[in-house]
Amino acid sequence: MKTERLQVLVDKGQRERLERAAAERGVSVASLVRTAIDVVYPPRATSRAAAAEALLAADPTPAPSVAELLSELDDVRGRRA
Repeated sequence: MKTERLQVLVDKGQRERLERAAAERGVSVASLVRTAIDVVYPPRATSRAAAAEALLAADPTPAPSVAELLSELDDVRGRRA
């Protein structure tokens, strides 16, 4: 159940686009706006879970050894041995 009210002013063109898109999808303008908010600003847990899934699904990549990493850091810091 929705309990929070939000009033937003839009220009005529934006309103027409919203109404057209809502009609094409068979939903209300309010439902369309709520869906857009969820897509653009997903709940934190949802976006974190999606990021974790993407990381876990990624192909493995080779990692350098500790010595190679330390050498690279020394090079970046200008401490060539």
